[in-house]
Amino acid sequence: MTDVLFDKHAPIGAFDIAGGELALGGVPLSRLAARVGRTPFYAYSRSAIQARVASLRKALPPGLQLHYAMKANPMPAVVQLLAGLTDGLDVASAREMKVALDTGVSPEHVSFAGPGKGQAEIAQAVAAGIALNLESALQLDQALAAGDALGIAPRLAIRVNPSFELKSSGMKMGGGPKAFGVDEEQVPAMLDRIESAGLPLTGLHIYSGSQNLNAEAVVDAQTKTVDLALRLTERLRTAPRWVNIGGGFGVPYFPGEQPLDLGPIGANLHGLVERARATAGVPLVMELGRYMVAEAGVYVCRVIDRKVSQGQVFLVSDGGLHHHLAASGNFGQVLRKNYPVTIGNRLGDDRREVQTVVGPLCTPLDLLADRMSLPPAEVGDLVVVFMSGAYGPTASPTAFLSHPEPVEVLV
Repeated sequence: MTDVLFDKHAPIGAFDIAGGELALGGVPLSRLAARVGRTPFYAYSRSAIQARVASLRKALPPGLQLHYAMKANPMPAVVQLLAGLTDGLDVASAREMKVALDTGVSPEHVSFAGPGKGQAEIAQAVAAGIALNLESALQLDQALAAGDALGIAPRLAIRVNPSFELKSSGMKMGGGPKAFGVDEEQVPAMLDRIESAGLPLTGLHIYSGSQNLNAEAVVDAQTKTVDLALRLTERLRTAPRWVNIGGGFGVPYFPGEQPLDLGPIGANLHGLVERARATAGVPLVMELGRYMVAEAGVYVCRVIDRKVSQGQVFLVSDGGLHHHLAASGNFGQVLRKNYPVTIGNRLGDDRREVQTVVGPLCTPLDLLADRMSLPPAEVGDLVVVFMSGAYGPTASPTAFLSHPEPVEVLV
């Protein structure tokens, strides 16, 4: 793999360059576009995903289980690949559950989280034999009722809303009032209810935030998470089968950001894994989504017009926010920043021109690159948005203005 370099963004080393073009799986971009048959499309690199999981295995303790959070990218081929590379899958809907089980992974290695599980979804999960991360007293009631109706002992875990939050997190999922999980102080009563029903606790899920590039903050949150989990397990007659400490690992999307340093995180986790084993005999699970797949994906669209307005060059493309809401800046950004972008079939061109890449939609929000220094592009060239392997088409309004949906391929 060869680093793709940018003026302001961190280098990306997940791909190759061949004949002046970006290449995925050894296939030059223009040929890949011909193979796909049309633009826009998402392409995910099999070798980049494999390399990312291998780097995690190397940096983290061997006793730590790695799970893939499918919500980051539920494309069936990607999930199938990661089912063979990780120790389990975490789903957020019945549809994701179906994709997970279709891989052939054991239901014992699948868990289901989400604050709004419907009664039908809960019954499906109980019937499938996967672990339910309970997020309210009502979900517990519904899971017990489904178990009684089906004659099956439900596999119950509790998602805990901790009193602390993940500092420096791009998206906070715990700490303070949250729709997610059961407040830390309410968990003991739920544990008592589960035990009184004669059921063992399958697991505890404690997830405080995501998209964090600060190793010190991640270390602090993981230490507090294990402290909390071990306090909660003290009141149980039988230890849970696992404690899921979440993930929260961030990736460098924007100018000035640098990759997360796994060194101090791995060193701290060695101690936490051993402590959990020695104190409660419980293994730790780390659940990662974005970190496993974001860098491995690109979004590719074609320039269909080039125009100059008041001295500013606009490249009008056939792709936009309806396919890639995050890159447009409308998926959680307070102030819009550019994703790393290039002209994928002109990487051999050292010339630079300030250009703005927009989509085909009738809205000024349809913006993929705002005044970026790029190789000069013409109609027919291929725009590449990097860091697009996570929260792409399934996190975008693909039906907006009724344009075609993007194709997805694993290369």
